[in-house]
Parts: sequence; structure tokens; C-alpha cells
Amino acid sequence: MIAPGPTLETKRLILRPPATEDLDGWAELMADADAARFIGGQMSRSQTWRMMATMAGSWALNGFGMFSLIEKDTGLWVGRVGPWRPEGWPGTEVGWSLHPRAHGKGYAVEATTATMDWAVDHLGWTRLVHCIDPANTPSIKVAQRIGSRFLEAGNLPEPYQDVEIHLWGQTADEWRTRRAQAPNGRA
Repeated sequence: MIAPGPTLETKRLILRPPATEDLDGWAELMADADAARFIGGQMSRSQTWRMMATMAGSWALNGFGMFSLIEKDTGLWVGRVGPWRPEGWPGTEVGWSLHPRAHGKGYAVEATTATMDWAVDHLGWTRLVHCIDPANTPSIKVAQRIGSRFLEAGNLPEPYQDVEIHLWGQTADEWRTRRAQAPNGRA
């Protein structure tokens, strides 16, 4: 089967469109109450499959979607990251969610940096946002590490319209300037 999108590589990660073999890791992420708290809440394996299929379908419909993160050293699925903009979304988002086994390793910054480069260079996005629950301190720290700032409070579309989120982000020009000024081109 031909992949519906590109494969990106960082020093420690492979980023590729979701595939059926990702379901076990994805289901573990969504079964973990703490890890799933800010990404729709705990889900059963069958609900997770539908979520994963939605992400994969975005690649077919839009030419972009979240990438599956694969740890190079182990081959394990360790999360999802990437461009995301379903109908009614509050902006052109680059989002991230990592499996608990990947927390604290810097993977979120590493993978988000690669996908922000891709969104700017290949999708032509001029504004990059991150929809973050105000209580999600780890994601706020990731946003700050990549140079994003708080933009405004907002809401997601149905069925999450009652969930307050904070939009963090930056323009593509701000991102390019930050990348050019960073040592070794790192965010």
C-alpha cells in the first residue's frame, strides 16, 4: 500500500502517516486516563480505532494530518504530532500527544519542530497554532520551548464546544526567524 503522505525523520524519530499497526500504541495512549485527559478523554480500543481512522482520513481528504511517531531505536509507536484542521477548527494547528513511555524525552519538541517546518514549507501555512487546555502545563511548556506565545482563549467545534482552550502560536515568519537564529537550526 502506498503511504498517503510523507515520512519525515529527526535524530531519534520517524514521523509517518498513521497505519493499522499503530493501533496498539494508540489504544494504550487513549486508555490512560492522565495521558488522554486533554485529547478527548479515555477511549475504548474501538473508539480509538475510529479516532485513528479519522486522522488517517485527513491525509486522504486534505493532504495532511497527524503523523505517527515511531522511536528509531525501538520501533515503538510513541505518539502523534502534526498538522490538524478539521471543519470548524480555530486555526491551522500543529498539535501533539505522546504515549506516557515517551514523556520527558524531548520528543514533543523534536517532532513538533519537524512538523512545523513541514507545515510552513509544504502546506504554506502562514499561522501555526496549538489548541491547549489551560490546565495542560506540560503542553504549555512545549509551546513555549518552540517559541509560541498565548494568543487568545477560544473553543473547539462540536462535540467539544464547551471545552475552553487557549490558542498558542506564532506566524510562519516568526517561526522561520526563530529557526534561523537557533543554534544548528533547532527551535
